[in-house]
Amino acid sequence: MLTADVVVIGGGLGGVAAALAAAESGRSVVLTCAEEEPGGQITSQLVPALDEHPHVETGGVSASYTRLRELVRAGYGGVANPGGGWVSRLCFEPHAGAKAIADLLAPQVESGRLTVVTGAAPAGVRLHAGLIEAVTLTTGQSVAGEVFCDATELGDLLVLAGAPWVCGSEGGDAHGESLAVEGAPRPRAVQSCTTGFLVEHLPGEDHTVPRPPGYERWRDGQPFTLEIDGWDGRTHRYRMFEDGPDGHPPFWTYRRLRDGAVLGGRDLALINWAGNDYADRSLIHEPREAAAGARLLSLAFLHWLQTEAGFPGLRLAAETPGTSGGLARHPYVRESRRLAVPGPVTEHHLRPVPGQARAAAMADAVGVAWYHMDIHPRVGHPGSHYADTAPFQIPLSALVAPEPGNLLAAAKNLGATQAAASAYRVHHGEWAVGEAAGTAAAHCVRRSIRPGRLSAPAELLAVRRSLVARGAPIAWVLDVAPGDPLFAPVQLLAAAGAVRPDSLDVRPDQPLTEADRTVLRAAAARLGRHDMTSDPGRTWADAASTLAGGGGTA
Repeated sequence: MLTADVVVIGGGLGGVAAALAAAESGRSVVLTCAEEEPGGQITSQLVPALDEHPHVETGGVSASYTRLRELVRAGYGGVANPGGGWVSRLCFEPHAGAKAIADLLAPQVESGRLTVVTGAAPAGVRLHAGLIEAVTLTTGQSVAGEVFCDATELGDLLVLAGAPWVCGSEGGDAHGESLAVEGAPRPRAVQSCTTGFLVEHLPGEDHTVPRPPGYERWRDGQPFTLEIDGWDGRTHRYRMFEDGPDGHPPFWTYRRLRDGAVLGGRDLALINWAGNDYADRSLIHEPREAAAGARLLSLAFLHWLQTEAGFPGLRLAAETPGTSGGLARHPYVRESRRLAVPGPVTEHHLRPVPGQARAAAMADAVGVAWYHMDIHPRVGHPGSHYADTAPFQIPLSALVAPEPGNLLAAAKNLGATQAAASAYRVHHGEWAVGEAAGTAAAHCVRRSIRPGRLSAPAELLAVRRSLVARGAPIAWVLDVAPGDPLFAPVQLLAAAGAVRPDSLDVRPDQPLTEADRTVLRAAAARLGRHDMTSDPGRTWADAASTLAGGGGTA
């Protein structure tokens, strides 16, 4: 049997971040991965075109996520966007993502603190006195630990461990969310999955794939087209290799993962689009059938592109490392089972607040993310839905399972509604959830406490201090970055409420206004620093320096 302080079940981006954080905190860690290699979205699910917020190059993500991005670019000699895809600032091939993750984890593996087990899904759980003792894997191995993190793609450990969970739509009656299916809960209204595929273009050649069964139904029902209803209410019209009639850039470069003009050799384009967005079956309820259907749908869309759209030279890049004959080895997961907690994150928590630069503050925030709420077609409910958000936080209460007593959510399975989870699910959001869970798990082991105790003010503050010490933001402040000596104290003050409400900057060297002094005094009081409540200093930097250099609970 394998044993560790912290056991992370699931090797997607959340699992990698959780394992890395716990190991770098000095804990022994076992990371299991059902797939061939860790990485999830950027490897086996073939979405290495990162969905991120506009500030990602300078802030709003952790130092470890930035290291991951830097390692990807280093694999291409420092090229900023190896694919040149316009959907993201960073598009790359799956094997580059796999190598970056391996390089990121290597120091912890070599030190002996981290053991990575691949090709191993959870098969059973041994419980005792309301705690997980061990998880049995499909390989026949078992792994025991003190704290467990569920970072599986579909929330599988929640089920095996008897944790409360939900999936699909909670229904509009539950929280009054505009993005929920109207009325009562619809557990089977799970969002679509997608089996992406990679193609190159060889003009003058014919690489048409056979027409799969169900082709006509999918062609007409999806429908197959290069035009799509946009988030702005307009139809966006694309053309394959040239700008569309309304000025949109070519479809070919949308999710291109390799730019041959920059890197040499061929272009490789990822096709992950409304045309191959599969919502006939739920990946949670019918995983094998849904995966098989999603693969057939993608082959049908490719056949349409080659025939009716007129591009027979599109060739499935079957030899590409990290794929299954040019297709994703596993479908891209948009929705997991989600931890059922007393107060889940809802659509309302993430919406913009008039006159505010951020979404509503979360009193127990342990991370940040930002992406719009993006609901893809749900089983039985074909429409797509979109809603704006403001930069938001990750609450610790959404990660702690009510039972068993030593389980944390560490991926897309945090305690959020379907609508809210659709904003957390993207690459940097899943990473931030995992990093917070791994840091919290390491703290529990160090203090010999259960995750349920983390809501105590002293424990929450200690977890936050561990997070900011490793360069993970817990509040939205952009002009004091990880690596700045003021980063940790500014983040602690900001998480305690000391922010400029109309700006994501605190402008640390500018003189404080009376409004600044008011919020800084209140934040200092929440942090137990009553020596700062009378005079926080002349600037935000003064207050942060005092917090960093003084005593008290901060």
